[in-house]
Amino acid sequence: MSTNVLPTSWFTSSYSGPNNNSCVEARFTARGIDVRDSKNPRQGHLSFTTPQWSDFLADLHTQR
Repeated sequence: MSTNVLPTSWFTSSYSGPNNNSCVEARFTARGIDVRDSKNPRQGHLSFTTPQWSDFLADLHTQR
């Protein structure tokens, strides 16, 4: 039995600009989340574990 989980499809982040001029795409993976620039998807992506992503979001909320 395989324990590999395939990533979900890319989706536009709710944090993207209202005019889609600064879009960030994300997808969930077995390890956490991947993030990429929707205008340059071939440039690669950043991968975060679930704890790293949670820490990042918490830090964003404290910056407001």
